[in-house]
Amino acid sequence: MNLLVTGGAGFIGRWVVKRLLEQGNRVWVLDDLSNGRPENLEDLMKYETFMGMTQGDIKHLKTLEDLFSSSDFDICYHLAASINVQDSIDDPMATFMNDTVGTFHLLQLCLKNQVKMVFMSTCMVYERASSEAGITETDPVKPASPYAGSKIAAENMVLSYYHAYGLPTVVLRPFNTYGPFQKTGGEGGVVAIFIKNKLDGNPVEIYGDGTQTRDLLYVEDCAHFVVEAGLSDRVNGEILNAGLGEDITINDLAKMIVDDQNQIKHVKHIHPQSEINKLTCNYNRAKSLLNWEPTVSLEEGIKRTEEWVQTTDLLGGSS
Repeated sequence: MNLLVTGGAGFIGRWVVKRLLEQGNRVWVLDDLSNGRPENLEDLMKYETFMGMTQGDIKHLKTLEDLFSSSDFDICYHLAASINVQDSIDDPMATFMNDTVGTFHLLQLCLKNQVKMVFMSTCMVYERASSEAGITETDPVKPASPYAGSKIAAENMVLSYYHAYGLPTVVLRPFNTYGPFQKTGGEGGVVAIFIKNKLDGNPVEIYGDGTQTRDLLYVEDCAHFVVEAGLSDRVNGEILNAGLGEDITINDLAKMIVDDQNQIKHVKHIHPQSEINKLTCNYNRAKSLLNWEPTVSLEEGIKRTEEWVQTTDLLGGSS
């Protein structure tokens, strides 16, 4: 198939591109490189079906029109987004324009060309988990940041194109994803940042009291979920969660990663108003409709991520 991956040079996007190429598909990438990195795709250039990367902005309609007119896409995997919560609080317009308006432009081109859209949303749209069974797709949402608000708005537009026009679309809400190729600096994930600070001998800083929990999904499991959602007609018009199905407090996560407990420090939370105190995923719908479930344990995922960070540090990368 001919497949477009927006945000394909990003952390999760890179793994989605890899899986699609391994299946023999022809893959095009669109990325503005505001968060993604060309180096993430270097080892994928060997695939004959990797059709290249266009550096461009999903808000620029001409860029999208040229891309869609040059290729007959079957599916658009839409992962491009502004993803930083604090940035969305500081500059809500930029996040709204990227995550909502940019998605609208893509939807218009997908509708015109009858291209299925797989929309990458986030677990940050949810209210906290209220039961041990975890958060389901029908549980309440709470836009506690402009990032979450922009994603909910985009979700609604994506689903409206399914109901109003019959365009195949699906909304994905993966929980906190981590693993190799995630940034280890300011915009990285908690696992990668903790590991990097540990290896550098720097303090591992926890926001607030550290009792907030996260459901941590290994990136290759996440990529498998994203790819399968695009290939299945059963999930059209649906919202789907993906996670490990168990949560861990940030305090306990730090203890898993850091050998020297004196290295762990608690600091003032930078955006307490948008914190979700308990995040646990219920992925039963994805299991039922896609036959998907995670395969990598948290312990194994942390081990693989640390090995990757060590390797990239030796090569002078990992920023």
